[in-house]
Amino acid sequence: MNKSVVFLFLLAVSVVLPGCTSDVVDTPIYEGKPITVGIIGDSPVVREKNVSFEEIPFSQLEEVDSSSGYDAIFITKENLSEAADPVYAKTYKNAGVPFFFIESKKSYLPFINEEKGYDEIPDIQNGTYVTGYLQKDKQFQYWGYGLSNDKLNISNIEDVYSRVFETIDQVETEKN
Repeated sequence: MNKSVVFLFLLAVSVVLPGCTSDVVDTPIYEGKPITVGIIGDSPVVREKNVSFEEIPFSQLEEVDSSSGYDAIFITKENLSEAADPVYAKTYKNAGVPFFFIESKKSYLPFINEEKGYDEIPDIQNGTYVTGYLQKDKQFQYWGYGLSNDKLNISNIEDVYSRVFETIDQVETEKN
């Protein structure tokens, strides 16, 4: 084989390969202290062994506070409409633990609004997969977690949850 053919082949490979991208992102998992999450809906599949989920019904939601034993509450996509019932708005504002709304297209707004339901709040196209909300001492924080490259796949979803767990750990650390 002549040297110019080999050179052209190597040049073509070096140009083509960087254009091939993977939708899989290798990201660190949460390795902090154990976390207990109350969840309304089905528990997600996560990589972390130090995170446990306890299913709770809506009837228990109003009892959630910083002494309930949960480091956070997750509410899944299938339950967002009911979770936005104005009766729960005070809970989200007074519980003192972070709430995470999975796949909410409306951010945290319908959950703290005491006058409008989920369907009455317009969608927000901000690319978030999980939206977090915490109100404490009349101050509030919110978080938005997007998928890498806006690609919905297992690896990217697991990454989002790992980042959420890091946030929960930071909130817990700030409390102490």
